[in-house]
Amino acid sequence: MSTTDKLLPGKPWPLGASWDGQGVNFAVFSAHASAIELCLFDDAGTLQTRCEPLPGHTDDIRHGYLPKATPGLIYGLRAHGDWQPRHGHYFNPNKLLLDPYAREVVGTFEWCDENFPYVHPSPQDTPPGQPPAMDSRDNAAGALKARVVQEDSFDWSGDQPPGVPLPDTVLYEAHVKGFSKRNPAVPEALRGSYAGLADPASLAHLKRLGITSISLLPVHYALDEERLAGMGLSNYWGYNTLAFFAPSVRLASQQGGVNPRDEFRSMVKALHAEGLEVILDVVYNHTPEADGGGPSISFRGLDNASYYRLSPEPPVGFENHSGCGNTLDIRQPRVLQLVMDSLRYWVQRMHVDGFRFDLAPVLGRSSEGFERNGAFFTAVAQDPVLSRVKMIAEPWDIGPGGYQVGGFAKGWLEWNDHFRDGMRSFWLQPGEQATSLGDFARRLCASADLYQGSGRAPSTSVNYLVSHDGFTLLDLVSHNERHNEANGEDNRDGHGNNLSNNCGAEGPTDDSQINEQRGRMQRALLATTLLAQGTPMLCAGDELGHSQQGNNNPYCQDNEITWIDWTQADDTLIDFTAWVLSLRRQLLPFGNHWYSGLSDTLGLHDLHWLNSSGEVLQDQDWRDNSKRVLGCLIGQPGRARAPLLLLVNPEAEDRDFMLPAGVWQAVLDTADPRGVTRWQGQGEAPLKLAAHSLMLLVVAGTEVQF
Repeated sequence: MSTTDKLLPGKPWPLGASWDGQGVNFAVFSAHASAIELCLFDDAGTLQTRCEPLPGHTDDIRHGYLPKATPGLIYGLRAHGDWQPRHGHYFNPNKLLLDPYAREVVGTFEWCDENFPYVHPSPQDTPPGQPPAMDSRDNAAGALKARVVQEDSFDWSGDQPPGVPLPDTVLYEAHVKGFSKRNPAVPEALRGSYAGLADPASLAHLKRLGITSISLLPVHYALDEERLAGMGLSNYWGYNTLAFFAPSVRLASQQGGVNPRDEFRSMVKALHAEGLEVILDVVYNHTPEADGGGPSISFRGLDNASYYRLSPEPPVGFENHSGCGNTLDIRQPRVLQLVMDSLRYWVQRMHVDGFRFDLAPVLGRSSEGFERNGAFFTAVAQDPVLSRVKMIAEPWDIGPGGYQVGGFAKGWLEWNDHFRDGMRSFWLQPGEQATSLGDFARRLCASADLYQGSGRAPSTSVNYLVSHDGFTLLDLVSHNERHNEANGEDNRDGHGNNLSNNCGAEGPTDDSQINEQRGRMQRALLATTLLAQGTPMLCAGDELGHSQQGNNNPYCQDNEITWIDWTQADDTLIDFTAWVLSLRRQLLPFGNHWYSGLSDTLGLHDLHWLNSSGEVLQDQDWRDNSKRVLGCLIGQPGRARAPLLLLVNPEAEDRDFMLPAGVWQAVLDTADPRGVTRWQGQGEAPLKLAAHSLMLLVVAGTEVQF
């Protein structure tokens, strides 16, 4: 590799560092910089060996070409321009900056004064009307840098996306590290890594369950917040992305000298070989540079006024729709391009199958507020790559008008917190406090009130009871109060209203009756989520009884609080979950079409609701929360050739339910720990429905594989 050849003008595309076999082209966006320098470093990334301006300048892109340069070259950037923080400009050439298009990040970030563009600790200490003083210290030795990579060196061996249809999709939300870190069946050197998730023991569990798509918490290169680092904690969840093209080093085992990028690719390849999709949780709403008091690591130093949403009048402040100090400005074409380029990279180069977008309304915020057909959504809809993968929105942020459940465009799935809260309330709260029968019915049938009117399919609704954010399923039935003391915020963080029910004792107990009730409630909640109309999502560990010790906000707990303890796994609960998912695959009870409740020309209803006497519910019944036993007769089921009957009893006592005419066979009873039942009986007779339970019945003779 030569770094002594003359730096040529090169090309303004593609952005980032690109090796063409003869040399490396560098291209960097900045609308306000007067110059951008390319700085080269030794193999250790500590000694700067060369630094000179990129000679090319085309439409806000600075670019240059270094002949004979090869993959492995370590580089950083320095940006020259105005130092006017009150107007949004933080140009300081003393600070080495990371390329936003970095494929591989070199070094470890330290929260030290040298990484701030102004004299630390805070520009707020500056006298009114004066800009904070620029910090003149050079931070190059310890700054994060990028390494040039060879993109097409990985052998995919014909890997193809599984292409799971939406009606068949079952999401499984997991953390790469937390999933396998404590699994003794995984080789110790691989536990908690991409390779650990690809290990045969991990794959066997996923296949046993019957999920189709693993939705991974953020894997992009991220940083810990300064506050957490000072407390000796870390951002375990990873929702603090710095490098949108680079996989996290923390999640790589790097065994055998394999780099994180290729270890991630090997994981995807192994999951695909088992027919499992890979969905990434992505954070394009903010960066770790925080507000005006934050460090200058990449975006701030290159062009703060372009990358972030700023108030229009000086002194300029940062719009904070993310709750993390800053908000990426997707209104800016080059910022939009960054997001689109990153997404395409992960699909085309890393073979992922879709994305879940953290605080997704940020991506649709124009100057007037959220727009469901804004530039980003329009760009995705017409993109020949991205329009073919799964797109899932977390449909809220903390900005004005930020709650947008039901507000996204066609083709987008949404996390449905109406389902989460409605079903928690129905199963776990006493009758007078529980959600109404009408709300239960709406949520069970894909929340037509939210999605049908805009022409979206039932699969739009991502139905979940538990996610990474909140109680685990076991904790939901074991704790009335959060227990977040380990987070260092005096138990003030996390949700205060969890709609949980500890069944009579706070936390673990030896009381057999309480534990039996907790088991029933867990199974009823699991079955409701996995059989309901829409796209179900299971949170990793809930199928085996994982507890976080009552911590409902363990974002900073990279330890045994969050890591799944496989030695304590409830094998019976795993079997139960697998059976319910088997029934979903075989019967798809509600299908992926909207129900009207009306009858056809033969007088047969597509779907109707029954009370415990077997009579069709009337208007007054929907409002009577004193009688909550309910039946749903599905006349046009998804894959079954004959009607299905779903029965629910959230009450504390067993109840009789008068069955409709015909011969019925039960295929699921959540009162049984494994859920499997072969009961068969004549209709127009009462069936005892156990307390806190759900049953699924088919017309006798319906083919079901047990």
